[in-house]
Amino acid sequence: MIDQRRRRMLRTLREEAATRADASAEALDALVHDREGSNDDDEHDPEGVTLSSEWSRLSGLAEAARAELRQIDDALARLEAGSYGVCVSCGRPIPDGRLDVRPFADRCVACASAQR
Repeated sequence: MIDQRRRRMLRTLREEAATRADASAEALDALVHDREGSNDDDEHDPEGVTLSSEWSRLSGLAEAARAELRQIDDALARLEAGSYGVCVSCGRPIPDGRLDVRPFADRCVACASAQR
């Protein structure tokens, strides 16, 4: 029962992260397309966001979504393997409260804190 609830939650999170990753990639592609062949000096345009800052923002969003996808895929693999909810560092159970907040967590709070 809990595994099914966690599985559904992880799949929903995966769909949301995939949508964000796709949207960020599309926005980056559109930005590149819109600026092709343009020699605008956007770094000195007082009326808009610079190309480099928009590129950086969209790249960051895309990478964050891809990183979340990797974490969710890893959590789904742990769920299938029967090791979901077990800390990869110390082997103790990860509290349900932590998994409710961060369903793809692979470490207990103590080990996650120590890793920083």
